[in-house]
Amino acid sequence: MAGAGRRACCITRKGNVFAFEEGERIFQYFREDTALAGHTIEHAVIGEIDGQAVDAYRLRGGDTEIEVMTYGAILRRVMRSDRNGRIADIVIGYDDPADYVAKPGNAGAICGRLSNRLALGKFTLDGVDHQLPTNSGPHHLHGGLPGFGKRFWKAEPAPENNAVTFRMESPDGDQGYPGALDATVTYRICEDGALAIEMEAVTDRATILNIIYHGYWNLAGHASGNVESQRLRLLCDSYTVVSEDKIPSGEIVAVAGTPYDFTEMHPIGDRISETWPGVGYDHNLCVAGYDGSMRVVAEAEDPASGRGFTLSTNQPGIQFYTAGHYQAQPTEGKDGALYREFAGFALETQHYPDSPHHENFPSVVLRPGETYRHLMRFDFTAGK
Repeated sequence: MAGAGRRACCITRKGNVFAFEEGERIFQYFREDTALAGHTIEHAVIGEIDGQAVDAYRLRGGDTEIEVMTYGAILRRVMRSDRNGRIADIVIGYDDPADYVAKPGNAGAICGRLSNRLALGKFTLDGVDHQLPTNSGPHHLHGGLPGFGKRFWKAEPAPENNAVTFRMESPDGDQGYPGALDATVTYRICEDGALAIEMEAVTDRATILNIIYHGYWNLAGHASGNVESQRLRLLCDSYTVVSEDKIPSGEIVAVAGTPYDFTEMHPIGDRISETWPGVGYDHNLCVAGYDGSMRVVAEAEDPASGRGFTLSTNQPGIQFYTAGHYQAQPTEGKDGALYREFAGFALETQHYPDSPHHENFPSVVLRPGETYRHLMRFDFTAGK
């Protein structure tokens, strides 16, 4: 694999241009690719994966700066200032693009076709049985081997919208899924610094679909340790009960009186030891009053720095995950940081896991003539 054995690169700023350095040598650099409507999108080739170049793009707006890349359509960096103006990268990730292939957790990736878990990799659609690959014990997870988060997407910068769109063409039968699928994900920085993520897809044959953004946040800065003291509110009044291997039973239970009750903002770590199964949170919570409209579903804040965000979406569920996989496998991340358990938290807006097996769950079926549309918006705050 290209890039194996290369020391992780650091990032410095030279004037208004970011530079990747390896020792004293410039490894890759961002250049101003285009500037329209007052916006600048910077571009660089930042490495290779299996001989294919990895392109990255930087966007700025308001007090927000992000970096996205073609492999996995990954959101690799989000730079935000705290209440005192100190800037930090607040998402978990890796310096070397090749690390996103082998290191755990799908950090920052767009996952699909069917994200989260599907029991035994099986489903029936319109009377036809389908078998998908099993890549999480006996179950199917995040679209298979490889899912969308482990593939290259085609980038289409749109400086007039301060956005980059990534495009994926998935043929009929890909990973066992029926239908040829055309999917896009667009990252856009709004004038006020909000981050909008829009995932869309169309198909030529009935299929199942649940595309998600799988990023991990640490509002104190990605290298600052665990997120147990960071505070969270989820506008979710119930959750889907799961078995020991995290497959839903079909039962939907009120969060009141359980460690999954975040209807009032409180520290993530308050009841994290009471969760089951696994290490920490990895549970689907159901958005209260879901009707398909765009609405606020979460608020998060780091009391120490003041950084926070409000999350809005049009999806019925949120997979709240506190990166428990790093307990068994502590992993070196950006800038030499060592990620351990609870190094970040993910809020994966989504349809419920294993939906094809539960008629009481919102449907994940997409048919010809329909457009799948998954919206997310992060409105950032810096505190006072």
